[in-house]
Amino acid sequence: MNLLKIMFKQQRDFIALLQKYRDHPNIPFDITDKKSQQFLRQLAFECMGELFEANIHLKNSKSHRKTNIVEFDRDKYIEELSDVLHYFFGIAICSGVTSDELYEAYMTKGETNVKRILDGY
Repeated sequence: MNLLKIMFKQQRDFIALLQKYRDHPNIPFDITDKKSQQFLRQLAFECMGELFEANIHLKNSKSHRKTNIVEFDRDKYIEELSDVLHYFFGIAICSGVTSDELYEAYMTKGETNVKRILDGY
């Protein structure tokens, strides 16, 4: 079993707990349905929130900062990035996207991006 499949399974199992204990809607969603789209949008906002939380740890990212902060909590940064993935995988699973579909789309897009760079895009 590949790592992406393992991660998807963990998130599906977590969604099952949410369904049992927190009234999470059944999956996969009918993504043409308004309530489903609203739920997915909320998950996307939560995902972006976690990405912003990761960015908070990048103390030297501000262009106006003169000082250089050498302390960096890598573990906290990685934890926030893993939160992003949890939400992202939840969005994919709720949308009915499989790990295989996501992998194929990712690899295809990666090839497109490389071709664009090499072709002077």
